Amino acid sequence: MNSTSQHNTVTAYLALGANLGDAQQAVHQAMRDIAQLPDTRLLACSSLYRTAPVESSGPDYINAVVQIETALQPLALLHAIHALEQAAGRERPWRNAPRTLDIDILLYGDLLLNTPELTIPHPRMGQRAFVLVPLAEIAPEKVDARQLQAVANQAIQAIERLQADGAAAAATPITPATAVQPGTQSTAQPTTHPAAQSAAPGSGA
Repeated sequence: MNSTSQHNTVTAYLALGANLGDAQQAVHQAMRDIAQLPDTRLLACSSLYRTAPVESSGPDYINAVVQIETALQPLALLHAIHALEQAAGRERPWRNAPRTLDIDILLYGDLLLNTPELTIPHPRMGQRAFVLVPLAEIAPEKVDARQLQAVANQAIQAIERLQADGAAAAATPITPATAVQPGTQSTAQPTTHPAAQSAAPGSGA
């Protein structure tokens, strides 16, 4: 972790995902690497979730969301996380191809940004259980019950609870994280986040 004390900082949220190689280890390593970005501090990590591919193919994904405090400007943060993806072997042969590591900026303070290179908030975050459920875990004020209800039919399953620094929490019951091979049926289950269960259509958070 590099110091942020001498800079104006912003709280941001990043989505992490991987479905090639040791995806669970890749997400763990990405959390450690994010904590080492310049002028950035890792504040919170969601559980790891297994999710079925959305508009993609290949094995199930391992997904998580992290909260950071950073003095990096949005594009500098984007370039930094792209460097982490590249270091993890990320290739982009086609849109939504399976990947060794994917990191997206979801929110950057209250910033609204729409440029050819970067859009904040992430334009599709409200359509994806693999973003909304882990985000609601660490920042419930950022997600309302109607959003969770809208993605309640998407398969997602918590597999590992983490401490704030990304380390696995000790003595926590965990659903076995058996690897899913390409071409096999997803083992992820429909969304079961409490807010999604209790929300009625049209109700608020």
